[in-house]
Amino acid sequence: MTTRPWWTLLPFLVAVALVAGVGGLAASGSRATYRALELPPFAPPSWLFGPVWSVLYVMIGVAGWLLWRAGGWDRVMWLWVAQLLLNLVWTPLFFAADLYTVALVDIVLLAAAVALLIAWSWQRSRAVAWLLVPYLAWVCFATALNAGIVVLN
Repeated sequence: MTTRPWWTLLPFLVAVALVAGVGGLAASGSRATYRALELPPFAPPSWLFGPVWSVLYVMIGVAGWLLWRAGGWDRVMWLWVAQLLLNLVWTPLFFAADLYTVALVDIVLLAAAVALLIAWSWQRSRAVAWLLVPYLAWVCFATALNAGIVVLN
């Protein structure tokens, strides 16, 4: 691992905070939308999403920083950016535009990108790969939830 100051973590945390902020703005009416949808039986309560995503976003930011520290800016980092952009567009697609099927396509691509990021990270840092596993698990759960909503609505 190369030596880079701890404060270089800040741009990575800012990037995920911006994604979270856009998601928050796009989801401003999400509770009403979520309640109005026909949900699959495994759907969690709406209050759970905020705390889970808050923890995951910190983990995503730290993972990106650790990857960058370990290998600089390369294809792994571009994949980190790509998954973050896919993450960014899901909430506006789902909650602001009510495009549930398009959001499903996006989240399937997001799950694939995160899985690939874990595989590529494994070579560089197993700790980073493990740091991303809860993110992949949640995205896969959210994919199943999104698919259920598409079918039921």
